[in-house]
Amino acid sequence: MKQYIVRNTPLLEKKLDRYINYLKNVKHSRQAAQSLFDDFVETRKNLAKTAEMIRTSDDENLKNRGLKRINFRRHNYFLLFRINGEVVEIISMFHGLEDYSNKLNEEMSR
Repeated sequence: MKQYIVRNTPLLEKKLDRYINYLKNVKHSRQAAQSLFDDFVETRKNLAKTAEMIRTSDDENLKNRGLKRINFRRHNYFLLFRINGEVVEIISMFHGLEDYSNKLNEEMSR
């Protein structure tokens, strides 16, 4: 099985911080924040081993951008990523209830 190098984009880092800070500072739940972070780390590790096995999305917006999606195991979040040779670049992260297609268009146009 191929092992990829996984890299976070600055956008992903900013969004992960935003989600974690929301759980800590607005919801006042350090436990929820830690649990989300742990799930992120686990998903990222899995991505290093499984990126090429994840099928291309049926979502035209993702397909046109060459992006794939991996869901978190225990939380309603997912990562969007692309494979570039030996590197998996995690582009962004969304909560499952967000209108990610429109938000992704905004994020990618900046």
